Amino acid sequence: MSSPRSSRRPAKPLAGRRIAITRAREQAPELTGKLTALGAEVLELPLIKISQSIDKQELADVLLEFGSYDWIVFTSANGVRHFFQEFFRIFDDIRSLGLLRFACIGPATAREIEALHLKVECMPKLATGGALAEALIATGSLDNAKVLVITGNLNRDELVQKLEAAQAIVDRLQVYKTEQAALDAEPAAAEFRERGADCILFASSSAVTSYADQAAALALSASARLPLAGSIGELTSETLTQRGIPIAFEAQEPSLDSLVTALVEKLGNR
Repeated sequence: MSSPRSSRRPAKPLAGRRIAITRAREQAPELTGKLTALGAEVLELPLIKISQSIDKQELADVLLEFGSYDWIVFTSANGVRHFFQEFFRIFDDIRSLGLLRFACIGPATAREIEALHLKVECMPKLATGGALAEALIATGSLDNAKVLVITGNLNRDELVQKLEAAQAIVDRLQVYKTEQAALDAEPAAAEFRERGADCILFASSSAVTSYADQAAALALSASARLPLAGSIGELTSETLTQRGIPIAFEAQEPSLDSLVTALVEKLGNR
């Protein structure tokens, strides 16, 4: 007679682990949800803050030429949200976009665009600016094409430089800014100082910079657990190295899912 199947469920791989995350407050829930579903205790340290930032004259210049653009390119989900917030303030009909083609850097950004019932025609397999430029070039549509790139204040130049080298005519429109968020008065910072964490996850270079700049406000007590540092990708790892923070692991692809997978491989209960 066979033994009865056990009713016990397998332990969640991050059960008993405390994970600190460093995304902006409004961005944290997605990553927090992924981690808590795996059993982790999550400590949110919003090291950066993101807000709309648009030069009204630059916006007016872009809108005057809006119908002449061939592509509109988004490098982040933040760019989509803040661009369309302003777009719908001015226009009351999505058809005012005309015949623009949409390109974006990765799945999270694509979801924001598709939520507006707009089709993404170009998205690279690797979510980086360089890969996005290569994917656009591969469409064969850039020679003398007009391209509008929606950016934040900290965007790197690689995307625009590659598009211009491919003979595209590129305009940039900044729609948001990323700034450091002071944590000295945050309850979560006090908990981090007192208890530390098993791991701290960095999903952007700006979060690394803010963490390093606020080292005094986040200094651990003698009894706190020193966290391992996990990086979402090459650019973030580069900043961690520059700021003297050892990297315990790096995501294989620059995405939250890949970062969580790397974390589980590093710390997961087996």
